[in-house]
Amino acid sequence: MNRDRIYLQIPKKPDFISLVRLTSSGIAYTMSLNVDDIEDIKVSIGEACVNSLMLNNEDEISLLFELDDNKLSIGVSGVREIIPEELEERKERELGLLIIKSLMDEVVFNEDGIRMIKYIEDDN
Repeated sequence: MNRDRIYLQIPKKPDFISLVRLTSSGIAYTMSLNVDDIEDIKVSIGEACVNSLMLNNEDEISLLFELDDNKLSIGVSGVREIIPEELEERKERELGLLIIKSLMDEVVFNEDGIRMIKYIEDDN
């Protein structure tokens, strides 16, 4: 498989997180990921989007899905690893980051946001 890329841009509103979760589920399914991995991706992308909603100053959230033969990589803009002390929901956002790190195989933060990777296990 060549590296396919899917771009998604949503308004910075909680109503659209379910759309992102459904989209990620559909993409993961086409890559033959198992049900547990698909659920891990849905939970992680939901947590990343909530983080971006609360900590991103932009009007939209941009997502990039990169499909490779052996992995699915998902980038979400505006996600921050360091949660401000004054944020009322600080503990919940820190827990969200821990959930992402525990469910995804690889997690990288950069100036744009987060990149989450789920590797496809070969059943052979």
